[in-house]
Amino acid sequence: MNYTWNKAVLTFYREKHPPKREPFAVVKTEKLEISRSHDNLLTGEITGFFPLMGNLDSISSVEGLAEKYVICWFDDTVDDMNIASRRLTGVSFSSNFTYVADKKGKRTYKTHFTALAGKLK
Repeated sequence: MNYTWNKAVLTFYREKHPPKREPFAVVKTEKLEISRSHDNLLTGEITGFFPLMGNLDSISSVEGLAEKYVICWFDDTVDDMNIASRRLTGVSFSSNFTYVADKKGKRTYKTHFTALAGKLK
């Protein structure tokens, strides 16, 4: 099963116990794509995103030592805000964020991820 959101605003939290209430980054995306396999594994890609708040350089992606994250957003195709919230938990990034910089130095990022669980609808 595949899901796609265009121009989503994602909020990144570090997955800690007890949970952190303050996000460390908020990003605007061009596209968020998530696939759920038959064994419920969630994989995805975030493309064309840039930070609105926070610093993305703090995200660790050292293989085997990666910190886990929670990503939240609202599905703007749903009118009721009480049921429009979406969330991924246990998110780890498979590689460092790649980016391109424009003439003014603004970075636009791309990354792949896996998640342990998610509320996608």
